[in-house]
Amino acid sequence: MSEGAEFSFDESEDGAARLVLTGPWLVSTVGKVDKELRELEGPVAALDLSHVSEIDTVGAWLACTLAGRLGADITGANERAARLLKAVESSSNEVQIEPPRLPIHLRVPQQVGKRVIATGHGIAAVLGFLGQIILGFGSLIRHPGRFRGKALVHQLELVGVNALPIIGLMSFLIGIVIAQQGAVQLAQFGAETLTVNLVGRITLRELGVLMTAIMVAGRSGSAFAAQLGTMKLTEEVDAMRTIGISPIEALVIPRILAATFMMLVLGFYSSVVAIIGGAVVGDMMLGIPFWTFLSRIQEVVPVHDMWVGLIKAPVFGLIVGLAGCYHGMQVEGNSEEVGKRTTMAVVSAIFAVIVLDAFFAVFFTEIGWG
Repeated sequence: MSEGAEFSFDESEDGAARLVLTGPWLVSTVGKVDKELRELEGPVAALDLSHVSEIDTVGAWLACTLAGRLGADITGANERAARLLKAVESSSNEVQIEPPRLPIHLRVPQQVGKRVIATGHGIAAVLGFLGQIILGFGSLIRHPGRFRGKALVHQLELVGVNALPIIGLMSFLIGIVIAQQGAVQLAQFGAETLTVNLVGRITLRELGVLMTAIMVAGRSGSAFAAQLGTMKLTEEVDAMRTIGISPIEALVIPRILAATFMMLVLGFYSSVVAIIGGAVVGDMMLGIPFWTFLSRIQEVVPVHDMWVGLIKAPVFGLIVGLAGCYHGMQVEGNSEEVGKRTTMAVVSAIFAVIVLDAFFAVFFTEIGWG
């Protein structure tokens, strides 16, 4: 008996080419000749299986496929081989493994059209979600007893109180970096004392609120999307609708309110801690006493810089809450969608926050708060 599957060509009685398979044609033996079989070209009159010692489903499928590609008739099959060939032929599929691709001048417009349609559907879904939230707020205003105060307090704790350590550490380090790098650059002009102005204005006006919003988006926005997405998959949201509880009122509105209110607190807290970090660097590197640095902040930083940060903070919090809740409520299908929507929630929230910050910068400059 041959150790592996083999094949050879000979001529039949009428002179036509014939492909003869020999040896065991099993899943463990056909791999050695598979590459050579793929390179064969027809036409071949017959595919002779009379010298095949053993055959299994893989061997039968390979013989059937080879016969179809070369245009050959299968001959010499024993009872077992014939039974396997019949089973394989009945389950054959003519579908191409790789569908044909359109030419690039058609494929590009097609993909652009799909993206445009998907964008339109996304905009419609966002508008519908905003409409549901507005209706939910209106319903709570008419029926204040349905407002879930405990849920709001719980979300305030998760979004705000639990985030104080990480945001405080981040802001303190940012204040240190701004003061240290600013002092190094200003020292070239003998203006190290202006480090106070730099730290105070950039933290109260921009970085304090912006970095806090990014942190909240990554921490709380992703949590909103993951929590609501999991509840959608486990049909908890559908169960709430069945028993007459609005998911928007019970799940979405408390999270949005918590993100909006706590961003106001966290943004101011972040700015204060960053200024303290700058004061520490001023005391250690510039010889500016700690308390003198803090008192100097009150003199050199305009009051409207603080108001700029306080105005932007709740808007950023609203954006983060809306993004997290929207993507969480859009989860459908399987658990992979939860991860996808969570990522989209964080990315879209951070992108929207940065774009809005740019608009705010232009707006406040135009009204004289630059």
